Amino acid sequence: DVQLQASGGGLVQAGGSLKLSCATSGFTFDDGPIGWFRQAPGKEREGISYISSLIGDSYYSDSVKGRFTISTDNAKNMVYLQMNNLKPEDTAIYYCRARDNLRFVTGIARMGQWPEDDNDFWGQGTLVTVSS
Repeated sequence: DVQLQASGGGLVQAGGSLKLSCATSGFTFDDGPIGWFRQAPGKEREGISYISSLIGDSYYSDSVKGRFTISTDNAKNMVYLQMNNLKPEDTAIYYCRARDNLRFVTGIARMGQWPEDDNDFWGQGTLVTVSS
């Protein structure tokens, strides 16, 4: 049974930094891709960064590219999102998401195309609030 737990959110001023963590259990990064999504009230869920250490690819959305960095610690089964130069529009609940198969891993981690699948695993989310 795959479990994900996101943490590290909080309140930060514009221009500041936060590092989010996602602890996984029952999952290794050879199993499939993992990534970060966010959702603000009244807005659609947005996929912002995905990674597959197995194939050596990662993806960033235009909204975060150059400011955020995704990484994994494979020995600890952890995934991180280092967020720098935060902006008020980054305010959202941030979720980690994993898929335990490799069928679309290239599309996800290279092309940024994460198709919807009810079998994906989700963390509980952590709130990031960026004040101006």
